Amino acid sequence: MNKHGKRLITLAALATTTTAIIHIVNKVVAASAGLKEMLDTNGKNYYHWRFGDIYYTRKGKGSPILLIHDMLPGGSGYEWSRIEDDLALEHTVYNIDLPGCGRSEKPGMTYTNYVYVQCICDFIKNVIGEKTDVIVSGYSGSFVIMACRNEEKLFNKIMMVNPVSPGVLKQMPTKKDKIFRKCLEVPVFGTLVYHMVVSRAAINNEFIENFAFDPFHPLRDLQDAYYEAAHKGGCYAKNVYANKISKYMNIDITRALKEIDNSLYIVEGEAENNGEATVEAYQNINPSVETVTLNETKHFPQVEDPEHFLEQVGIFF
Repeated sequence: MNKHGKRLITLAALATTTTAIIHIVNKVVAASAGLKEMLDTNGKNYYHWRFGDIYYTRKGKGSPILLIHDMLPGGSGYEWSRIEDDLALEHTVYNIDLPGCGRSEKPGMTYTNYVYVQCICDFIKNVIGEKTDVIVSGYSGSFVIMACRNEEKLFNKIMMVNPVSPGVLKQMPTKKDKIFRKCLEVPVFGTLVYHMVVSRAAINNEFIENFAFDPFHPLRDLQDAYYEAAHKGGCYAKNVYANKISKYMNIDITRALKEIDNSLYIVEGEAENNGEATVEAYQNINPSVETVTLNETKHFPQVEDPEHFLEQVGIFF
């Protein structure tokens, strides 16, 4: 065998060994992320949807309220844990993990706004079974707006917590975004990149810099839940992130927001990034949108100040 052939064999052996090592590292990282067991699944429910099983909890009695979490990496129904029991004193509270998130199944598919619109509508029709109030956090507000426009009869009042600016949602995938998504979807190496994005240090820094009002009290239990949820499902955990960061979930909600006839209420954290401008953008499109700002809170007012958040829920619903 000539030198060139030997060199190719050596390179192939090195590539195989490197890939195997990274694969093992990915497995260890994903397994270790769940050691604190923040996301309990004992005795809870699954809705067997056509694109995978959807985890949810049901508590209380009374008129239904559906809680929908944000689409940040590691998002799950855990972000409502400080208010759902209080809400359940007067309402039947459904807390859902959206497809590809948290404790729900994470199929390898393209996640678009339409997928989540169908999921929310089907869940209300097949699980809740009656017209429903919704409290939705962050980016997921766009799913609810579009779902309400498609099937208005399913929805009653809608409360959005720190929704994303309509201008941001208009951005469509570019060639660069599509390439980045493909790179993230590469087995083993794409998973390694994703694990860097949702590492313990990266999530902690994100909470300190962008989510928590007080950086010295950065919502430790929620951080732990986000870290665990971001890794649950192994290599399939990255699919939602890959589609969201590449703008595949974006959609222009302007027309739907303008035409919607339901009561809309925005709860904004005092220190939320671009919060005032976002609220103004929603009211410019639909002047009937009501708003309130909760002092000394940022991205998760329902976690940082659950007492005053619940007061707003009581006023609106």
